[in-house]
Parts: sequence; C-alpha cells; structure tokens
Amino acid sequence: MTSASDDTTRALGRIRADVQSMHAYAVQDARGLLKLDAMENPHGLSPALQAALGERLGALALNRYPGPRGADLQRALAAYAGVPEGFGLMLGNGSDELISLLAMACDLPRAAVLAPEPGFVMYAMSARLQGLRFVGVPLTADFELDEAAMLAAIAREKPAIVYLAYPNNPTANLWDDAVIEKIIEAQGVQGGLVVIDEAYQPFAARSYIDRVARHGHVLLMRTLSKFGLAGVRLGYLIGPQALIAEVDKVRPPYNISVLNCECALFALEHAEVFAEQAAQIRAERARIARALARLPAVKSWPSDANMILVRVPDAARTFEGMKARGVLIKNVSKMHPLLANCLRLTVGTADENARMLAVLEASL
Repeated sequence: MTSASDDTTRALGRIRADVQSMHAYAVQDARGLLKLDAMENPHGLSPALQAALGERLGALALNRYPGPRGADLQRALAAYAGVPEGFGLMLGNGSDELISLLAMACDLPRAAVLAPEPGFVMYAMSARLQGLRFVGVPLTADFELDEAAMLAAIAREKPAIVYLAYPNNPTANLWDDAVIEKIIEAQGVQGGLVVIDEAYQPFAARSYIDRVARHGHVLLMRTLSKFGLAGVRLGYLIGPQALIAEVDKVRPPYNISVLNCECALFALEHAEVFAEQAAQIRAERARIARALARLPAVKSWPSDANMILVRVPDAARTFEGMKARGVLIKNVSKMHPLLANCLRLTVGTADENARMLAVLEASL
C-alpha cells in the first residue's frame, strides 16, 4: 500500500509539464488596503438600486438552468453597443473565457496567436494552455505599435489571431488608427482573425465599433467589468455572424448564470448611472494626470483607460512604501523590459485618489 503523498506524486505526472512550469494568474491580497490595483470601477450601487436588484435576483428560478433570458441580454447588449446589422454577439464568462474559446476554436496544427507586448497576459496564457504558439511583438519605447515589426511578424508567422487592445493594458494608450488599419489589412490578406479588445471602452476617446463592419475578419471584444460589474463576470464578442456562429460552438452550455445575466440586464436598464460614473472617473483621471505632472521624479503617460502608467526611480521601493501606508497598486516593472520601474495606478474616487497621490509622493 502506497502513501497518499506517493499517489499525489504519480498523479502529477499526468499533468502537462508546461502547465507545471507556469505561474498561476496572481491576485494580490487587498484586505485592509485601499485597493487601486485592478482597474475596478470604485462606485457601488445606490441603496435604492441595491434594493431593486436584490428583489429581482431573489425572484429568479435558481433551481433551473439558464433559459431564454440570455437571448434577452444579447439583444440588450447589441442595442447598447450599436452592433451593425448582420453581425452576431456571443456571451462569455468575462473576456477571459472568450479569449480561451477563441484559442480553442482556432487550434489548428502549428497555429499561432500574435499580440503586441507588453499587453494583457491572458492572450499569451490562453494560447499556450491550448497548445498554440504565442508570438509577442514589442511596442516602441513610448508604447506605440511598431508598424514594421508587426507587419513582418504577420507575414512570417501567419497567425490565426492578432489581438489589438484598444486601449492597451497596462500602458492605457490608444494606438494610431492608421497603423491599426495596416495590421488589419495584412492579417486579412493572409487569412487570419483580428480581435480588437475594448475592455476599457467606457473611458476611451474612440471606439472601433463604427469601423468594425468594414472588415469580414475583425471581431470586437468588450466586457462589463470596467463598465462597473467586475464581480459579475460578463464579456461579449461582436463580429460577422458566420464567424461568431463557429466560435459559439465551443462555448460551454449555460456558461452565463441566471444571476450574471439578470445583473447585466439590470445594469443596462440603468446605463445612465454607469455612464455618469465613467464620466467621474475620466474627470478624476485628468486630475491625477495634472498632479503627477508636478512630481519631478515621476514620468506618466497619457491614458484612455481607468488607469495611469507611471515610471518612478525605484518601482519596488515605491510599491512597498505605498503598501505599507495602506494603498495597494500594481507593480508591473517585471512584466516586460519596456516596463522597467513602472507602476500602474487605478483611478478611484476623488478621496481615494487624493490619498493615493499623497502616499505615492511620500513613498518615492
């Protein structure tokens, strides 16, 4: 008879070696801290809306699998987003699931996924977990798309998917539209998909939704996380009906719970509340940017998201100093060489931002 530990050791041999060598997605412990590390909307629902939502959720048939209410949500999202005629929309358990489903649907022999770096870590993680090659193309030193490098990589690798975050995470900038169009055209010529990731659309000066119908190989991905429902986990993918129908075949049945669905429908019915919250966040972002410009030891970049990327003399020291003073941000300095000594600051409420700025200055 073998011991339990021996059994575990043998069972580990059945888990892929590349999985065992990977690091899990890390979520920082924010207990007791001002949480400004995850680009969350800092505003909650009013007591009246909390009561109204609670009443609706309490009346749901939790003993039943999700039903036609999901179709109601698809229609509501299509109307909210302005989905073009003839385009489809599918739901995901956050954008993360949609990224994984796209990798699964495009898992042909020797297929690759290509994205600029630094960028959202799930593009690479989902590709590798599905057994696809991931090709990262470095941005320029000022975090713009390297047009020549991107076009050369597309010609060389012929990727199944090219991801373009609009705006990007963690750099928070919108890239040049003319360069984006050249990348889209090159990817179309070689027969691949382009996924425009608009996770931060509520805070951006531009959206690709009014241009998506120009191309038959472009998908637009959004989430309600930054809209104000990070805890609900609801993403959606927009694109030509023929493409959406194929990707939808790999979606698990009932992937959106009745609770997620009803919360999202409720939020869309009160979209003006969340639009006002987004306006407040944009105004606070501008105030933070002005304050950062007065700190000689800090370099910041323009933002079209609800975060601001800054470079400080010593990112590790500043991060730990801020944490010791009760404010949690994100140290992204080890994510990519271009991010050396960089920190990512989430935009919070006016009071939270004032505290964050004071603590940042004290921690430099």
